[in-house]
Amino acid sequence: MLSSEQRVDRGRNGQVDERLSYSRAGVDIDAANAAKRRMARSVDSGDPRVLNKLGAFASLVEGSFPGISDPILVLKTEEPGSKQKLAFESDRVESLCQDVIHHLLNDVAVMGAHPCYVLDCIVCGRLDHDIVARLVSGMANAARAQECVLVGGETSVQPGVVPDGLYVLSATAAGIVSREAIIDGSSIQPGDVVLAVASNGLHTNGYTLVRALLEKRPSSRSLPVDHETFFDAIMRPHSCYYLAMRDLFGRPMIHGLAHITGGGLQDNVARILPPGVDAHIRLDLLRVPSVFRVIREQGEIEMDDMLKTFNMGCGLVVVCDAAASEATVAHFEEQGHVCWTVGETLPGSGDVVLTGEIAG
Repeated sequence: MLSSEQRVDRGRNGQVDERLSYSRAGVDIDAANAAKRRMARSVDSGDPRVLNKLGAFASLVEGSFPGISDPILVLKTEEPGSKQKLAFESDRVESLCQDVIHHLLNDVAVMGAHPCYVLDCIVCGRLDHDIVARLVSGMANAARAQECVLVGGETSVQPGVVPDGLYVLSATAAGIVSREAIIDGSSIQPGDVVLAVASNGLHTNGYTLVRALLEKRPSSRSLPVDHETFFDAIMRPHSCYYLAMRDLFGRPMIHGLAHITGGGLQDNVARILPPGVDAHIRLDLLRVPSVFRVIREQGEIEMDDMLKTFNMGCGLVVVCDAAASEATVAHFEEQGHVCWTVGETLPGSGDVVLTGEIAG
């Protein structure tokens, strides 16, 4: 019995040809090779640090880092969560590529590291040349814009495992930091200032809840939010902070950096606090984008759930010496990111204490 993904061919004698082949099982090697040739044009950046081209069994890249003493590699894998389902359904492939690369590079950069290389992984049930080429090109462009290089990756066609039309995207990055320049929160001390750097909306977290909201209230897609529709607002690409952060690397007044993703302010800031210090964050100082208010109202969601699920307008937290807070705010503003004070650190036990209430 042939599966639904296998073709039924008839020979010259009119008999059904039931011989199995890889292409009849759903994987076309020739099509995959053609797609790889298209990918190569995106991946071949001309960067002299990359020593081979797409098609090798693994990527060869330089391991020398001028200006970095006692180099430490910083490695991270990331994926854009269920936002990718909405992105593919609405043909926002390039925006999705920014999501996965920007999220990934932020996670590397908050360690004080400079992202260098990215590898992508695309898993699908059926290979669409155009979609895969757009994905690879989109990720390569997003990485290049952050002065990073997509050096290769994997495209896996898995018929019968992944439904046709569905793509599962992820990427891995390698960054570099001098051992003495690592930013891991260990230097945070009582009396530091907690700064928020604005998000542009949801970034890549909370989309399982948002998809449930869209299913429950389909009309919410077209609600107006900041001169666009609600759907456009929730699909804004994840902000990348690396280029704004990098000039702060190595400066002793920067004590901690936290990328605010799933788990919100409380869970993510707690990841960088040393055992004897608490971070007190005033919720009334948050500048919450309108899209979150719409989500809360349309979904009738409790504020505690909002805070645990979303960044609530704060995409990055910077913990710095109080004497450097004004200069740090000015630096982010000069780089095009709104930044402001939301709290302070006090003696404690490594907890994040949220005080006050979000306005409205």
